[in-house]
Amino acid sequence: MNGKNRKDIAAGLEVEIVLKQDQRTGKHTRGIVKDILTNSSTHPHGIKVRLTDGQVGRVQAIIKKGE
Repeated sequence: MNGKNRKDIAAGLEVEIVLKQDQRTGKHTRGIVKDILTNSSTHPHGIKVRLTDGQVGRVQAIIKKGE
């Protein structure tokens, strides 16, 4: 699953995101979703989320469902 559909993302999921400063390099950061920041149902670059450690970025991949 990719991170372009809001319905696929929920708090507690482990995801890979691209931080704003890493968009040129495409470097991914892994973490657990705390908040979903994008209001629309889809976004071509990925749904924007805040991780539990406070980092904000767009979801590139969903690793696994949360418990």
